[in-house]
Amino acid sequence: MKDLRIVFMGTPEFATTILAKLVDNNYNVVGVITAPDRPAGRGRNLQQSHVKKYALENGLKVLQPTNLKNEDFLAELKALNANLQIVVAFRMLPKAVWAMPEYGTFNLHASLLPDYRGAAPINWAIINGEKETGVTTFFIDDKIDTGEIILQDCTDIEENMSAGELHDKLMVIGADLVLKTVKAIAKGPVATIAQPISKELKEAFKIHKDTCEIDWKKSIDDVFNHIRGLSPYPGAWTTLVNGEEKVFVKIYDTQKEIADHQLNVGEIEFTKKELKVAVAGGYINLLEIQLPGKRKMKIQDVLNGLNLQKNAQML
Repeated sequence: MKDLRIVFMGTPEFATTILAKLVDNNYNVVGVITAPDRPAGRGRNLQQSHVKKYALENGLKVLQPTNLKNEDFLAELKALNANLQIVVAFRMLPKAVWAMPEYGTFNLHASLLPDYRGAAPINWAIINGEKETGVTTFFIDDKIDTGEIILQDCTDIEENMSAGELHDKLMVIGADLVLKTVKAIAKGPVATIAQPISKELKEAFKIHKDTCEIDWKKSIDDVFNHIRGLSPYPGAWTTLVNGEEKVFVKIYDTQKEIADHQLNVGEIEFTKKELKVAVAGGYINLLEIQLPGKRKMKIQDVLNGLNLQKNAQML
């Protein structure tokens, strides 16, 4: 059994859960690499990453390089004398970093590689209507998410599951898979599988504002999946045309209603308690939305304060 000295690299809550799993199982984490503190909120006060907060609370050494190729940082990293590095929701590493430890550097990715390489695998799996996804550990190489696979674990995506719910599910499954991977490396040698080469791979491109705009002309399933695949972050959006007014609306929770109707795509039907948008094949019932300058609200609360015109529609 190898005596492991681990450096962990990550930034958000997803990564913190995996780091905590290692610490709780008494692995020797000799250093944590995370993003520099960044200004946030209206006051633009510096905020520590989720991983940094956890690391400091648990007495772990923290490094926050702005440049991963900086010689001073590389010297600090080498001085930690780690023989294994684990990366979860961090950034692309230069070879000088990922090739440093004796037993390599592995990454946890929230998809069943080789599909959904990239920045937003959880979002795109739901947007594309997948019924199954999972997590993969793989040794990092000089490209993005292409290294040899160590282990994988899969899970179902329920019909109404949001990206946030899938995130939390994969976070738990991923923590267990990282632990299994570390145990396998400690026992060694580890058998890996090269990722198959295919032109048909599904990508997980970074989500931009334009990506989040709802196209009501798409099928009812596509619209429904688009909204839940972007909930709660960054949130799908649309434009509400209400008389002479145009309002930017974020939509977080919906239901599908399969039905025949004679309405144009985007037209709205509403009562005091319900608002639904006509799409091909039925309606998208809005359950939780956010208007400009307001917090997220249930649709009944929104309708109580919104004077909708009969010809209101979503563009």
